[in-house]
Amino acid sequence: MALPVIESAFPRQLHPYWPRLQETTRLWVLEKQLMPEGKVREHADGLCYTDLMAGFYVNAPDEVLQAIADYSAWFFIWDDRHDRDIVHGRAGDWRRLRNRLHAALDAPRHHLHHPDPLVAGFADSVLRLYGFLPRTWNQRFARHFHAVIEAYDREFRNRTQGYIPGVEEYLALRRHTFAHWIWTDLLEPSSGCELPDVVRENPAYRRAALLTQEFAAWYNDLCSLPKEIAGDEVHNLGISLITHEGLTLEEAVDEVRRRVETCIQDFLEAEREALRFADAIADGSARGKKLSTALRANVSNMRNWFSSVYWFHHESGRYMVDSWDDRSTPPYVTNEAAGEK
Repeated sequence: MALPVIESAFPRQLHPYWPRLQETTRLWVLEKQLMPEGKVREHADGLCYTDLMAGFYVNAPDEVLQAIADYSAWFFIWDDRHDRDIVHGRAGDWRRLRNRLHAALDAPRHHLHHPDPLVAGFADSVLRLYGFLPRTWNQRFARHFHAVIEAYDREFRNRTQGYIPGVEEYLALRRHTFAHWIWTDLLEPSSGCELPDVVRENPAYRRAALLTQEFAAWYNDLCSLPKEIAGDEVHNLGISLITHEGLTLEEAVDEVRRRVETCIQDFLEAEREALRFADAIADGSARGKKLSTALRANVSNMRNWFSSVYWFHHESGRYMVDSWDDRSTPPYVTNEAAGEK
C-alpha cells in the first residue's frame, strides 16, 4: 500500500485547529447519539475522521472546518448504517432512512429533532453548512447529495441481489457513492468564495478536482479490498476487475494500484493547468483577484487530499482488518437498527 511519490512529493499538512476539532467532533457525535458512548470512547479518535478533514481543508476558517468534520463523521456513520442494513437484510429500514434523508436535505430545520439520530444529526450538519455561502451553493450541494443518496440505494440493491457491476458501471457509480462533488463543493466555503459556473466548470479546474477524488476512491478500494472480500462485498474496483475482466486477485491489486499512480501523475499536470487558469482570471479587477485567490486556495487543498487520504488509510482503525475479532464485522459499528436495543 506504500506510495513513495505521496510521501516525497505531497508533504502532509494539518489544520492548526485539529486538536480542538477532534475533541469537539467527538462531543458532537455523543450529543447527537450517532454512536453508543462506549464505541465513541473506544474507537472515535482511532478512526481518524477529523484527521482526514483537517488534512484536506487546511485553509478553512475554524467554524467551517468544524461543520465539515462533523458532517464527515456523520457520513462515515451513515455508511456503516447502510452496510449493516445490507448485511442484516433491513430493506424497510433502509428505504425509510433514504426517504428521510432526502426530506432532511431539502428542509433541514424541520428535521433537527427527528427521532432517528442519524436523520437529526444530518439535518444539524447540513443546516450549518448551508450558513456559509449563498442559496445557490446550498442548492448545488443538495442536488449533489440527493444523487449520493440514490447511488447508495443502487449499491443497496446491487449488494442484496449479489450483483457485481462492470468496471465502467462501477466507476460511474463510485463517483457518487464516494461523493466526489460533495468534497469538491466544500472547497468553496473553505476558501470563503462561491465559484461561478464559468470557473467551477472550467476543464482545468474540473479535471484537477476529479483526479483528486478518483485517487481517493480508488486508493480506498485498494485498502478496503481485504475487508470487503471478507464481508462478501460486491462494490470494489478490484472485485469488478476480478469478476468482469478475469483478473486474479494479485493482478486486480496491481491494476488498481496502477490506476492510483496514474491519477497522481495526471494530477500534477492538471494542477499546473488549473494554476495557469487562476493566473488568467486575475484580470486586475477586485472580482478577478478574489476568484483567482479562491481558486488557488482550492487547488492547494486538492493537493492536500492526496496526502490526507493516504495517511488516513494507513492510520485509521477502519482498515486494520487483521486486528478485528471478526474480519467481516468492524468493531466500531453497532448491528442494531435505529430504535432497537
